Amino acid sequence: MSIQTWSDTIRVAELQDDPAFSDDIAALTEQVEQGGMFDVVLDFRGVRYLNSSNIAKLLRLRKAIILRQRRLVLAGVGTQVWGMFLVTGLEKIFEFADSVDTALLTVQIAGSVPEEV
Repeated sequence: MSIQTWSDTIRVAELQDDPAFSDDIAALTEQVEQGGMFDVVLDFRGVRYLNSSNIAKLLRLRKAIILRQRRLVLAGVGTQVWGMFLVTGLEKIFEFADSVDTALLTVQIAGSVPEEV
């Protein structure tokens, strides 16, 4: 599993294509749904494609995190995957950062609750 505890309140997941993608997102979602109170940064540098199941898992994770008034930031999204977010309109509901470092700064500086839910 490529999920790291960056701090008490932040988890960073280095994602890869399926099947690892599904496993990592499912593990994070379970941690959050079982009461995890932390922000999540998803490192997309290793992801080249998303399928409908991946999207559904991302939406479930997002919902669980937002219900706990925490943040989910997607970092390092490549051109092909970014195109999928644009085509589906999901770029409007997810928060993005160019890199993991930028995402971590965003979470730390801005606090836990995103401006728009």
